Amino acid sequence: TRERLARAERTALLRESAQGAQIVEHSAGTDLYELQPADELAFRRGGLSERVLRRLRRGQYRIDAEIDLHGSTLAQALPLLQQFLREARSRDLTCVRIVHGKGLRSGQRGPVLKNSVNAQLRHTEGVLAFASARPAAGGTGATLVLLARA
Repeated sequence: TRERLARAERTALLRESAQGAQIVEHSAGTDLYELQPADELAFRRGGLSERVLRRLRRGQYRIDAEIDLHGSTLAQALPLLQQFLREARSRDLTCVRIVHGKGLRSGQRGPVLKNSVNAQLRHTEGVLAFASARPAAGGTGATLVLLARA
């Protein structure tokens, strides 16, 4: 039944993405989707208020550090991302930006880095929430991440 629900959700997502960009918002424990270049991310762990996510999406947290993965291969990007997040947490940073690009040059594979960053952040301890950046700060090619204190 879980697989059937996931398939139904993917079908609905594909239908919506054919109509244009959307916000892909989940809480912890939900299945992942294949994102499109213009899709906006919005994720928060259970127990975290909607208000915190809203503030993050509006860019109301100061960005303490940034990593630019744009142009990296997946094999290069994921270890860099893991190390960046470990260092950010060890330095007690609150909000970081990850530039991954929109994946416009990925062809039929879709936005490979964006999808991988999305999956990695969901499974990284200490990530409280994340959302696509405002257009002036990278838009759907960048993700703002709210981190828990170490």
